[in-house]
Amino acid sequence: PYRAARGEARNLVGDDFFIEVFVDTPLEICEQRDTKGIYAKARRGEIKNLTGIGDPYELPQKPEIILETVSSTPEENAARVLDLLKKRGFVPK
Repeated sequence: PYRAARGEARNLVGDDFFIEVFVDTPLEICEQRDTKGIYAKARRGEIKNLTGIGDPYELPQKPEIILETVSSTPEENAARVLDLLKKRGFVPK
């Protein structure tokens, strides 16, 4: 959830091979979709340091791709990821 950690990962892997994917889902939607009740447990204090509840999430500054889960379907987002992987040469066209 931290920019610094993602920056370290990018430095280790290198810009040519690192792809930061921002799965953009509002916290309220994450809570609505939470079938395991993890967010509810965090809200009750049963789970500490859950990202977005007891621990911050630092938005990416320049992700290679942003997947919006509210306005796009999983299939649309998967296609966008696959297209990026093809453009980058990780997957044959």
